[in-house]
Amino acid sequence: MELLNGFKNPFRSEYKRWVFLVGLVAISHLLFQSFLLPYGNALRSLLLPGIDDSSEGNYGNVVSPVRLGSKSVVVRNTLTINGSDFSTRDVILFNDGNGGGDVGISSRKIGDWVEKGVSKVIFDGNVDDDYASENGEDLNENAVLEEVIRDQDNYVNATSRIEQVAKHGREVSTGELRDVNTTSQYPALSSMANPTPNAGSSFRSTSLQSDHTVSKSNSLMVVKPGKKKMRCEMPPKTVTTIDEMNRILLRHRRSSRAMRPRRSSIRDQEIFAAKSRIENGPVITNDQDLYAPVFRNVSLFKRSYELMERILKVYVYKDGKKPIFHLPILKGLYASEGWFMKLMQGNKHFVVKDPRRAHLFYMPFSSRMLEYTLYVRNSHNRTNLRQFLKDYTETISAKYPYFNRTNGADHFLVACHDWAPYETRHHMEHCIKALCNADVTAGFKIGRDVSLPETYVRSARNPLRDLGGKPASQRHILAFYAGSMHGYLRPILLKHWKDKDSDMKILGPMPPGVASKMNYIQHMKSAKYCICPKGYEVNSPRVVESIFYECVPVIISDNFVPPFFEVLDWGAFSIILAEKDIPNLKDILTSIPQERYLALQLGVRKVQRHFLWHAKPERYDLFHMTLHSIWYNRVYQIKLR
Repeated sequence: MELLNGFKNPFRSEYKRWVFLVGLVAISHLLFQSFLLPYGNALRSLLLPGIDDSSEGNYGNVVSPVRLGSKSVVVRNTLTINGSDFSTRDVILFNDGNGGGDVGISSRKIGDWVEKGVSKVIFDGNVDDDYASENGEDLNENAVLEEVIRDQDNYVNATSRIEQVAKHGREVSTGELRDVNTTSQYPALSSMANPTPNAGSSFRSTSLQSDHTVSKSNSLMVVKPGKKKMRCEMPPKTVTTIDEMNRILLRHRRSSRAMRPRRSSIRDQEIFAAKSRIENGPVITNDQDLYAPVFRNVSLFKRSYELMERILKVYVYKDGKKPIFHLPILKGLYASEGWFMKLMQGNKHFVVKDPRRAHLFYMPFSSRMLEYTLYVRNSHNRTNLRQFLKDYTETISAKYPYFNRTNGADHFLVACHDWAPYETRHHMEHCIKALCNADVTAGFKIGRDVSLPETYVRSARNPLRDLGGKPASQRHILAFYAGSMHGYLRPILLKHWKDKDSDMKILGPMPPGVASKMNYIQHMKSAKYCICPKGYEVNSPRVVESIFYECVPVIISDNFVPPFFEVLDWGAFSIILAEKDIPNLKDILTSIPQERYLALQLGVRKVQRHFLWHAKPERYDLFHMTLHSIWYNRVYQIKLR
């Protein structure tokens, strides 16, 4: 018996030590997990060290091991995830590990994540100081984008997954786009070009910077960006008046700042000769095709336009694949870039197949589809969008000799999304940019860049639907505005004028529905002046809407360069006011004599033809006016050795 007890005591002693050791390890693990994951469930992570691929339950906030290459790293998810929507491995909050927002992910890395079941990547970094928050009107666009894309005959099958995502208000996930890649001929995140083997930079369609995305500790850490007040939520620090813009334009016309080409070509010489012919041609006193008062100089415009028709040849790059390239969106808020793309690519008069014959080179991407395809909503990081276009530009410059010859000065792009100035910064800096967001404080160069009219097209099949308005004698509303409260300026407008004066129909957002839209249109058709205040950015579709419905636009947007500023005299058909003049808005409008108003309204009707899209382009329409301004600015920018 004593011998048996002797055997039991050592056993009990070892058992206690073993229990103590196991408990110590468990407690240490729980403390470590609790410290590492303050929002997670440490006990669950102890019991569930891995997540099975079939797991779809609601795991709350769980740490999910993700395998990158040959190493496993811990990814912390700070969002509450509903298992009915997607599994716990669907979301990764990503940061470069150093607190910075410029993060790099290659398409190979994303492919690895997709294969491992990671279907969504959110880039969490520092917010740019000049970062414009997502346009509320852009958010409304997502609700109709399914119909918009469905209107494009060439893109129904390829974007069905993307459409479903947008319809339900979710972000486009990497996995969903990957599915589109493997099942359609229009890959969204695949390599968009096949660069030559000696290309200096491989074209990674979704790369942000490079492959080193994991920090030295091989863990992806989340940095919560501090609450910043966006630039679009504050008045500009400096204001460039319309008179100052005119002086800048004249100064740039006299002394071009364009870079001289590395070697002059015969096409450069043809454009340089066109400048002399434009300036020394006969003066036009009476032209039945054009209404002279709406132009700065109708003679210069007429000669330049006719020379463009006779001389200009454009090469359209074939590189890049849908949906970001070669997919025209013909309906909605950003339709201008889509209509130009469609009409330019289908044009047989200007477009040439041999780039050696070209005076200008068109890079046909959609800034709207770039944002829609690659941007993760609410991530506050657009670095991947800019890097995407940087990779495209480097591929073009490596594959062809034309971009490098002029450093891009004879290349142009047409982009209507608010973020286009940021996305094309640096790598496309010397290109001619036709931008809706024509903000002189955001890098828009007067005399080189083109202010592209932002047109809200309601029907892709009939862009001229509801065109026109009541004659001046039947317009009994002094001023009209209705719209969402984007940015800092519109709330100021409503504060001073909403429900304050029966002559001033200044309203907030109108209720949804067809009847409301028709009411909005009828108000614009019945008002003398249509107020066009800036939203998040300087541009607004109301400027073109006013002209469309023959209402005199009242533009209230500091630093906004009006469309076709280089050729049109906006004082002949619009009122441009400083933002500080909002309290005196009615006094300013009522002080305009009736004769002056009638002249303005006539100017609106006459200039209207220059702001219309046609399925088959017509002379002097919006397509030709955009192309002419690109040509015109190139003529006055070119330098020869």
